[in-house]
Amino acid sequence: MEKKVSIVTAAGNAGLALFKFLVGIFAHSGAMISDAAHSLSDIFTTIVAYIGIRMSKKEADRDHPYGHERFECVAALILSIILMLTGIGIGYGAIRQITGGNYEDIAVPHISALVAAVISIIVKEAMFWYTRYYAKLMNSSAFMADAWHHRTDAVSSVGALVGIIFARAGFTVMDPVASVSICLFILKASADIIRDTIGKMTDHACSYEYEEKIKKFILESEGVLDLTVIRTRMFGNRIYVEAEISVDGRLSLREAHDIAESVHDRLERNFTDVKHIMIHVNPA
Repeated sequence: MEKKVSIVTAAGNAGLALFKFLVGIFAHSGAMISDAAHSLSDIFTTIVAYIGIRMSKKEADRDHPYGHERFECVAALILSIILMLTGIGIGYGAIRQITGGNYEDIAVPHISALVAAVISIIVKEAMFWYTRYYAKLMNSSAFMADAWHHRTDAVSSVGALVGIIFARAGFTVMDPVASVSICLFILKASADIIRDTIGKMTDHACSYEYEEKIKKFILESEGVLDLTVIRTRMFGNRIYVEAEISVDGRLSLREAHDIAESVHDRLERNFTDVKHIMIHVNPA
C-alpha cells in the first residue's frame, strides 16, 4: 500500500513541479517558480517517507528488541528539515528582491501563471486528501507529514495566485511578497511536524482522552476491581502501556494471571495502536 501511495504522489509532484516551473519561466513569475521548487521538494519527502515506513515495519531483532517503529519518526524528521530548508531558500530569494528596491525590473507575470496557480491548488488539495486517507489507514506519521506537505503546497499556491493577481494589477513587488508568504507557510508546517516527531521520539504520553478510553476499557474488564496505575508512551506510531490492576486477593496465582492475560489480549485487539501492554496485578 505504501508503495502505491508513494508512486502516485511522487509522479503527481514531478509532473506538477515541471508544469509550474515551465509556466513560471514563460510567465515571468518568481512566485510560481518558488511554488515549483516546493513541489519538487515534495518528491524527496515522499521518497524519505516511503523508506522510513519500510524500515519501521522490519521485525524486532537482537539490536532492536522493541522493533523499528522509530525509523518512521526519523524519516518524518528528515522530511521536515528538507521542507524547512526549502522554505528558507524561497524566503531568502524573495527578500533579496524586495529589499533590492528595483521593482520596475520585476517582470509582470503572464496570465498563464494564474491558470497554473489554480490548477496547482486543485491538484495539491486532491493529493492532500488522497495521502491523508492512506496515512490514517496505515496510522503513518511519515505519510501524514507528507499529506500536510501537499496541503501546504496548495496553500502556498493560493499565496502565489494572490501575488500574481496584484502583480498583474501593477504592484509587481507583490510577486516576491507572495514568495515570502509561501516561505512562512512552509516554515510553520515544518515546525509542526518537528514538534510532533520529537514528541514521539521522546516517549511522550498519549493524549488524556486516549488514556481515559484505555482506563474505561480496563475497568470494565471481567475480574478487574480497580486500576491504580496507568502509563502510556509513544514509540514511533505505536503505543506501549503499563498498568496496575487490582483483583480479588483470594484468587489463586493462575486465576489472577488469567485475568491479566485477558485484559492484555483484549486491549491489543481493540486498540490497534497499542503494540504491547504490561499488566501488573495487585491483590485487593
